[in-house]
Amino acid sequence: MSTSRHPVALRLEQQVGSATKLLATVMVLPLVDGIFPALVVAGVLGSATGVVETGILIFGGSATAAVILAEMDGSRREMVTSVLLIGAVIIPVAAVEAALAPMLQELLDLAVFERFAGLVILTIAAKTASSEIGEYLPSPGVIIGLGLVASFDPSGFALETSTEYVVNGTAAAAVGVGFALSIALLSPHLRGRVDIDRFRFGSAVALGVLALPILLGPFDLMQTDAPVALAVLAVTTLFAYDPDAGALEGAVGGGDASDDDGPADGSAEGDDSDDPASTDPADETVEEDAPSDPPLDAPPEGPSPIVDDDVAVLANGGEGRETDDDGTDPFTDDDSRAPWL
Repeated sequence: MSTSRHPVALRLEQQVGSATKLLATVMVLPLVDGIFPALVVAGVLGSATGVVETGILIFGGSATAAVILAEMDGSRREMVTSVLLIGAVIIPVAAVEAALAPMLQELLDLAVFERFAGLVILTIAAKTASSEIGEYLPSPGVIIGLGLVASFDPSGFALETSTEYVVNGTAAAAVGVGFALSIALLSPHLRGRVDIDRFRFGSAVALGVLALPILLGPFDLMQTDAPVALAVLAVTTLFAYDPDAGALEGAVGGGDASDDDGPADGSAEGDDSDDPASTDPADETVEEDAPSDPPLDAPPEGPSPIVDDDVAVLANGGEGRETDDDGTDPFTDDDSRAPWL
């Protein structure tokens, strides 16, 4: 897989060309390698919970989600059409195999065959969780073949069928197709927000939980109708979904655009008074030309004011101001002057 590197889909991708063929192979595989008939014979589809778990985990599952989200292109309508075409093949074939399940029950020792059915589910779970582990495990078809040989008992053979098996098998296949349809419809929202590898590992754990009641049946352990596998899958979906992943990506792109282009209205953001580079050169020129206080030793402007006597004395080196030659002071009181002076 170009995105998820899902081990099951990666192995099939090397043999199948387009994404639609890859999805068809992933969803038809349980019918071809005998996993679905084994589960029907083992009685996994005997309850509504088992029907839903089989449909989501066997026909749907992480491989189906990985192919739709990572490999399928095109519009939503095109993906939905592809899923419906695949479902038109899967559902009738599942109904036929479920109808033949009672005949297989008469040929097999169910107590032995159920153990092999549980081993098949565990093998699929291990292959889904890790491709390295899956290389050392036999294929599900080989395990089912060994189970058929070990549990073969033709003494009570009788050709019969059951409507209950047909209805449950058809419902399980329909649930799997419905799961694929929901992924295709929500694919524009789920892409980038779902961690496929995390969902794959959680689906493997859910498959292992589904197999435990079958394997531990002789010990009377975990024999419950509670949807434990569905609960594990729900928690896995919750942990694999990140609603903020797409929003964060958009926020990063918007931030780059605003940094490059600036505000739409052309106004500067924030207060430009704190930025020294944003000041106008004309303002600096005006400030430089403004008059400042004159220095202390500069001559006064305009008419010279009257100098104080003490200042004049200091300027003359401490000598007093010289008086007129006649020694008279014009400012002294003199009776000979006019009375108004």
